[in-house]
Amino acid sequence: MKDKKNKLEIKETNKKPHPFWNFFWLTFLVVSLWYAWYSLYVPSSKVNWSNNIEASKELAKKTDKNILIFFTGKWCSPCRIMKREVFADAKVRKTIQSKVVPVEIDMDDPNSKSLINQYNIYTTPTTIIIDSKGNVVNYTIGKIEKTKFIEILLNK
Repeated sequence: MKDKKNKLEIKETNKKPHPFWNFFWLTFLVVSLWYAWYSLYVPSSKVNWSNNIEASKELAKKTDKNILIFFTGKWCSPCRIMKREVFADAKVRKTIQSKVVPVEIDMDDPNSKSLINQYNIYTTPTTIIIDSKGNVVNYTIGKIEKTKFIEILLNK
């Protein structure tokens, strides 16, 4: 009877994993943590975003500027990257201040649903430039690089 018990017992192994796997998992952890930080970190932007489209239309009429509408969400990783790489750039900020009235719309805000439906926004980031009457001048879906963004602002 004792022999059967011994045979049924699970043998413990003291084998250490190969050093490659220790290195692999440590590298994986470091890269994953770096990517999570990179995706979530957003520096403070010096762009004075408005969230009121009607007030922005009035300001655009007075200043003879177009309106930049940036549709975003707190959960949107490409939006955060764009805020960090594009909107934090001094040249982009200067161009925004001189050429457009910037409006940032949160996709999760219930007050923005009519604007989201008006411009058929289904994904983020979506960047629209409209004139003071609400006519679309440029409609771009997805992340935009700095140089392309400046070209859009300058209507090239």
